[in-house]
Amino acid sequence: MKKTLLIAALGLAVSAMAATPAATPVAGSTPVSLTITEASQIALGWSVKKSLLGKTVYNEKGEKVGKVEDLIVAPDKNVSYVIVGAGGFIGMGRHDVAIAVTQIQEQGGRLVMAGATPDSIKAMAAFEYATDTARRDRFIATADQDIAKAKVKLAELEKKSAEATAAAKAQIDVQIEGLKRDLKSAEDGLARLKAASIKKWHEFEGDVSAATSRLRKSIDSAVG
Repeated sequence: MKKTLLIAALGLAVSAMAATPAATPVAGSTPVSLTITEASQIALGWSVKKSLLGKTVYNEKGEKVGKVEDLIVAPDKNVSYVIVGAGGFIGMGRHDVAIAVTQIQEQGGRLVMAGATPDSIKAMAAFEYATDTARRDRFIATADQDIAKAKVKLAELEKKSAEATAAAKAQIDVQIEGLKRDLKSAEDGLARLKAASIKKWHEFEGDVSAATSRLRKSIDSAVG
């Protein structure tokens, strides 16, 4: 029976990749800030260690197109990409590619990637892992940008408050206090993350993500 492997994720159309050159996919550099799972990760009842890793991927004609080397997991813990090592199957050296899980199905005990051909796999950009340091730096840079935007909005609100009528001032001041609270939370969390070692910074990532999310909502809901 045909069934979709895992949860719908970011689209990587093989046909589109074959037709249009793309930048090298790098874990941790995409907008969703992907992370890498270990072999013990379980996804929708599939044991990654026993059922996915090392398993051969075929096309609908029964031709081998690659082997599952790894999975990439989004922040919500849903598997988004299967990393397929295809080099030996397409007459090349090492050539790992990132395949959206929606493109791979289980059919009769086999993993099938419909439409895949040696040429289409060759045309896909090779997948490379970003270092954890690089991903941390990008995360910090994004959080710093959110904080900087909040400070600009806070200055705007304080100016509006100083010039507003009594009734309008009361409403603006409520927004100012909320924005200050969310700004402090984001700054404090980011400061702790920056002070953590490379091995420990992930312990603060969730809190900072939540804090900057609240901060962005405060900015968006503030008086224009």
